[in-house]
Amino acid sequence: MAKKKEKGVKEEEPLKLFYIFYNQERWNNWISTLKESDFTIKDDSEEMPDGYTTLYNFSMDITIEVLKIVRLFQNNRFTKEEALQKLNQVEAIVMSDVSDETIEEYVESLQLSMLVLFAGCKRFLEGQYSPNIKSLVNDGKKAGEEDLETALGIAADIAANVINGAACCSKYIKDNIEQPGLFDEWLIEIESMHEAMGSLKNFDEEAGEAS
Repeated sequence: MAKKKEKGVKEEEPLKLFYIFYNQERWNNWISTLKESDFTIKDDSEEMPDGYTTLYNFSMDITIEVLKIVRLFQNNRFTKEEALQKLNQVEAIVMSDVSDETIEEYVESLQLSMLVLFAGCKRFLEGQYSPNIKSLVNDGKKAGEEDLETALGIAADIAANVINGAACCSKYIKDNIEQPGLFDEWLIEIESMHEAMGSLKNFDEEAGEAS
């Protein structure tokens, strides 16, 4: 007669997957690329200088890598505390000072837009945010430049909704795209977050290393 399995034998826990997230080396490489880029607008050319393309790619690279952390939380790979810890590590890199006058204003502009990325991810992890995007956008535009702390909190709510699957924010920014204020810049970044979440739809489906 076959022996029954001994009681008390624990099932093996699934291995934690190893992921490489945004690190200092990656940031430094982008900064070096930015230093070599040209931001000079030429009168005889309709094309944007390559520096602005580099800056956009720089921004998207950060956005995608940060959202991978949240995606792993959604897939129960990380606890809320683990995800917050990793977010804070990446945020410290992205918000670090850049002591180079030639690109300082461009990096600071990127960092300002990234505020909503980190705030929105943290708001999503905490799980408490208003679901009414239209009202949020109206409130955010009213707060505008007068109360940036309130405006960022509102933008973080919108970003949390997008992480949770909502669509935003192209229809709210198209009228202001020529001269966007900071809240509009945050809406533009949230739209980038929406695009990035779509690209991460199948992320973490198979075991392995992601970078």
